[in-house]
Order: sequence, then structure tokens, then C-alpha cells
Amino acid sequence: MSDKKENNLENRAFTEECHTVLNAVSDTLYAVGGKWKLMIIIAMARGSKRFTEIQRQVSGISARVLSSELKELEMNGFIIKKVENGYPVSIEYELLPYSQTLEEVVNAMTKWGIQHRAKVKSEHTAKKSKK
Repeated sequence: MSDKKENNLENRAFTEECHTVLNAVSDTLYAVGGKWKLMIIIAMARGSKRFTEIQRQVSGISARVLSSELKELEMNGFIIKKVENGYPVSIEYELLPYSQTLEEVVNAMTKWGIQHRAKVKSEHTAKKSKK
């Protein structure tokens, strides 16, 4: 009977831990998930500040999607939109210090992406040489 009770407690702890991890990953994906958000942040960290500069750096993104993603990044506290009145009106986007909290994530993704590309490339080459 004691073993059954211990298993129940272990299963509950495992389920709670799993739930915590799933919630955390879900929150992360909500804030920076999708094809473009991290790419926009990376482009901005490299100096792109104006809408057209960001769009040029993040190849393939449409103006409508970029506008939407910038609004979401602003809503989640990663960037701020600065509007300078004058003629013409000047709009720049600036990374907030909070965006630096993504540095480890971006570094890990970069490392994994390089490793994955090399793996896929070597497997593709190996398949070709077998034919």
C-alpha cells in the first residue's frame, strides 16, 4: 500500500513539473514564437531601427506582417516605437533592455541551428554517395 501511495506522489510531482514546463514553453512561444519575432529582434540588435531597414534585413517579411510583429513585440515589452514629429515624421524602433533576456535563447538556437544544418547536410551527402 505504501508503494502505491509513493507512486501516486511521484506521478503527481511528474505531472506538475510537466505542466510547469509546458506552461513556460507556451508562454515563451506566445511572446517570441513564430517565424519572424526573433529575427526582427536580431536585426534590431545589429543596428536596424527604421521600418524599412528592418524589412530589408529580415528578408521575406511583408510590410503588413512586420507591422503586426512590431506591435506584438512592443506589447510584450521587447521594443519601443519612437515617433519624432517634424517634416517628415520620423519613426524608429528601439530595443528595450528586456530584449537582452533573449540572448541565451538566441545563442542556443544559433548553436543548435548550425549543428542541425551540418547534420542534415552530412546525411544528405551520405545518401547521395550511396546511390
